[in-house]
Amino acid sequence: LQRDAKGQFLFDLLCHHLNLLEKDYFGIRFVDPDKQRHWLEFTKSVVKQMRAQPPFTMCFRVKFYPTDPAALKEEITRYLVFLQIKRDLYHGRLLCKTSDAALLAAYILQAEIGDYDPGKHPEGYSSKFQFFPKHSEKLERKIAEIHKSELSGQTPATSELNFLRKAQTLETYGVDPHPCKDVSGNAAFLAFTPFGFVVLQGNKRVHFIKWNEVTKMKFEGKTFYLYVSQKEEKKIVLTYFAPTPEACKHLWKCGIENQAFYKLEKSSQVRTVSSSNLFFKGSRFRYSGRVAKEVMESSAKIKREPPEIHRAGLVPSRSCPSITHGPRLSSVPRTRRRAVHISIMEGLESLRDSAHSTPVRSASHGDAFAAPGRSGRAESSERVAVIADENYSPADSVLPTPVAEHSLELMLLLRQANGAPCSIEEEKESEAGTPAAAEAEAALGELRALCPGAGGLGAAQAEQVNKFVLSVLRLLLVTVGLLFVLLLLLIVLTESDLDTAFFRDIRQTPEFEQFHYQYFCPLRRWFACKVRAVVNLLIDT
Repeated sequence: LQRDAKGQFLFDLLCHHLNLLEKDYFGIRFVDPDKQRHWLEFTKSVVKQMRAQPPFTMCFRVKFYPTDPAALKEEITRYLVFLQIKRDLYHGRLLCKTSDAALLAAYILQAEIGDYDPGKHPEGYSSKFQFFPKHSEKLERKIAEIHKSELSGQTPATSELNFLRKAQTLETYGVDPHPCKDVSGNAAFLAFTPFGFVVLQGNKRVHFIKWNEVTKMKFEGKTFYLYVSQKEEKKIVLTYFAPTPEACKHLWKCGIENQAFYKLEKSSQVRTVSSSNLFFKGSRFRYSGRVAKEVMESSAKIKREPPEIHRAGLVPSRSCPSITHGPRLSSVPRTRRRAVHISIMEGLESLRDSAHSTPVRSASHGDAFAAPGRSGRAESSERVAVIADENYSPADSVLPTPVAEHSLELMLLLRQANGAPCSIEEEKESEAGTPAAAEAEAALGELRALCPGAGGLGAAQAEQVNKFVLSVLRLLLVTVGLLFVLLLLLIVLTESDLDTAFFRDIRQTPEFEQFHYQYFCPLRRWFACKVRAVVNLLIDT
C-alpha cells in the first residue's frame, strides 16, 4: 500500500477481487497492539490507522447485518453473510434453542456436504464437525436425523437461504457483543442489531430499544450513555462502563454508524456527531457510507450474470483450531505480489478458513468480563437448553480473526526477501561481525567531541535551537488564535440574539448557565465599572 492510500481503496480492491457489488454490508476489521478492535475508516489513510508494524492482519467481516438477508439480490452476497453467521454460531454469539440449533446445523451440513449418502456418511458422521461452542450426542443425532430426512434434494444455495431465514428470526441475530458492566457492576454485553440496541446479561436479552427511540449516544472516558425517548415522553438514560476508554469510544462509534445506517432515509441526512455538548470538548465522528434504504435501492438495479461461487467444504472439528492453538496459515494475509492475482476460489477459501478460526483471547476483555459460567462446557449436555454458555459470554470472539502466530514467520520471510537477516541470531552475528566499523565510529565520535568546529556541531546545535524556538512560537500563535476565537464565540453566545439550534443547545446546558451567571456576569460588571472609571478620569482631566 502507498502511505497515503485510503481505506476505501483497500476495501474496493478486496470487493473487486471477490466480485462483490453489494458491498455496503461489509467492512474491514483489525486489532491494535492493545487488543482493541477497530473498523477500518474508509476516509482515512490505512497506514495511519495502524499502530502496529507491517505486515498488517485485517479481517473481512459483515459490519451491518441485512435486515432481511433473504432479500439480498446476489447469491455471492448471501453466501458471504452465511459464512459470517455460521462463524457467529460457532463462537456462541448466536443464541438459540436446541431444536433451532439442530436445524441450523443441518442446513450447514446440507449446504456443504450435500445429500446424505450411506456410503460416504457412516453412523455418527455429524459428530466430526463443530457447529457450536459445545455439543452433545443427543444434539448430534438430531442434526443427522434432520439432514437425512428433511433436507434431501436442497441445493447449497437453497440451504443457505433457509439458514439465513431461520437465523434472522433469532433474538441475537446480528449481535456483535461489546463487553461492559452496568451501574451495579454486573457483566453485560451491549450490541447494535438491524432493529435496535440490545443488552444481554446471562443468556437473556434484558433490554431492546428500537432505533427510532434512541435519541442520543455519548461517552466520557470509560462511561457510555444511551438516551432513550419512549412513549408518553418518557425519557431514560442507560449508563454502562467499558473496560477501557478506547473500548468505550469504539462502542460509541459503532452505535453512531449503526443508527445512521438503519434509521436514516438518505445519506445526505448524516450529520457529524460529537461525544459532548460543547464543540471544543470530546470526539467528533461522522458516518461516511450509504444507508440501508439506499443500498437496497442500488441492489435492485444490479443487472449482470450471477458470478460463479466456489464453495468450500465444511471443516471437520478435528482440524479446527482450538482456543489454545493458533489459526491456520491460510488465514494469514498473502504476500503482496500474490494478493491481487489470487483467484476468487482461493479468496473464498481463505474466508472459509477464517470462518472457523477461533480468535485469540483478549486478556483485558476476557479476564475482566468473562462470565463465571465457562465451566459449563464440560457439563452433561442433556440439560442444555440454549446453545451457548450458561451465561452469555462470547469472550473467545471478542476479537475478530486472530492476530496470527504465523505473522512472525511472514515478517522473517519478508525481511529475508529484502536482504535483511532472517533471525535474531543472524542479526546479532552480523552486528558482531563488524568490530572495525564500530571502533571507527567511536573514534570519529571522540574526534567530533574534541573538534566541534570540524564536525559542524555548533551549526547543528544552532539549527536545533532555531527549530525549538519556531515550534514554541507556532504553539503560542495557535493558542492565542484559539483564545481569540473562543472569546468571539463567548461574546456571540452571551450578548447576541442569534437563536440558531447550535447556539440554543449550548445555552441550555447546565455548564454554560453556571458559567454565565457565576463568572461571566460578575466579570462583565467589573469590566464595565473599570471602563466607566477610566472614562470619568479622562473627562475630569
